[in-house]
Amino acid sequence: MAADPATIDALLRAALEPTHLHVHDDSAAHAGHAGAASGGGHYNVLIVSNRFAGQSRVTRHRMVYDALRELFPSQIHALAVSAYTDQEYQSREA
Repeated sequence: MAADPATIDALLRAALEPTHLHVHDDSAAHAGHAGAASGGGHYNVLIVSNRFAGQSRVTRHRMVYDALRELFPSQIHALAVSAYTDQEYQSREA
């Protein structure tokens, strides 16, 4: 059974205190995918948190994955992560 995006949102908010967070469920685009047969969903997360300051891209992704650990692999099969600090996100948007 795929995770509810609201559950992903709540777990990330509790763990990383984001200033911006968007969780997109891409599961429908992967219907029939062999990896999705277990019922786990495909998600794309954009998260902005100052907790990422000074952290490498790999460490940021680990922080996100750690926050969602209880959902892998039964409820989340695939997760794409874009993780920024406030300053990085503002620069990206400019």
